[in-house]
Amino acid sequence: MKGRIRYCPSDNLYTLSETCSSCGKPTITPHPARYSPDDRYGKYRRMIR
Repeated sequence: MKGRIRYCPSDNLYTLSETCSSCGKPTITPHPARYSPDDRYGKYRRMIR
């Protein structure tokens, strides 16, 4: 555990663990990806939109 808050999308709960304590499903990080000026794949993400 790195100390970052995590989110369970099925229960709408925030936790610090890798799995949700109420449903047992894996949690995700609610933070956006870091910005990098040397974004190699930004062109492709913009093409999808």
